[in-house]
Amino acid sequence: MLSDDAVPGPDTARQDGAPVTYDDTWLVVPLYNEAEVIHDVVTHARETFPNIVCVDDGSVDDSGARATAAGAVVVSHPINLGQGAAIQTGIEFALRRPSCRYVVTFDSDGQHRTEDAAAMVDRLRKDEADVVFGSRFLDGRTKPGLMKKLVLKTAIAFSNATSGVHLTDTHNGLRAFNRTGAAALSIKQNRMAHASEIVDQVGKAGLRYTEQPVHILYTDYSRKKGQSLLNSVNILTELLYK
Repeated sequence: MLSDDAVPGPDTARQDGAPVTYDDTWLVVPLYNEAEVIHDVVTHARETFPNIVCVDDGSVDDSGARATAAGAVVVSHPINLGQGAAIQTGIEFALRRPSCRYVVTFDSDGQHRTEDAAAMVDRLRKDEADVVFGSRFLDGRTKPGLMKKLVLKTAIAFSNATSGVHLTDTHNGLRAFNRTGAAALSIKQNRMAHASEIVDQVGKAGLRYTEQPVHILYTDYSRKKGQSLLNSVNILTELLYK
């Protein structure tokens, strides 16, 4: 168990003293009916990451317009295809940018921290891995509810047993890839099963991977939407019928 003091943080300056910039990185944000928070999420994230693509996955509110107003590039699905499809669309968009060296998948509901994303990209920049998976279970900062924790632990055991990739958190949406890692993905599972599919594909491609302790912020907004319990039920259901 890592203490907070042992958690690797983002590098703030290069050896020559210049500040670290992330203009070679694209945040991929799957977006579905998050109009209440997406402007703030994008605005804050762009303080660190200037390049953000939000994939508006058939929202029926004005999520896309608010993301655009905050400075994100918005790519739209005409109908809701699911989070896996949105992530794949966003990754393909990012990889078409010649300056893109790193891709980060980042949730639209305010639960992810840009500090954690930056630290993960820094590890890729040091060539420690092709993929850095965020984990909420490497330290004690994240406090999931009992039911969510039980479901996630079940998913972790299942994935570790079937994929050959051994992680402490398999359904964390915060992930960072270098170009090699991102280009190896071909996500076909559109709903919650896409998280297990990503892990499987990392294993099959023989990519180098590691984990980064991250702090997931279970906000009043996400609890109000019931995302924590609903996602747990969806994860369990898709594992059973995979």
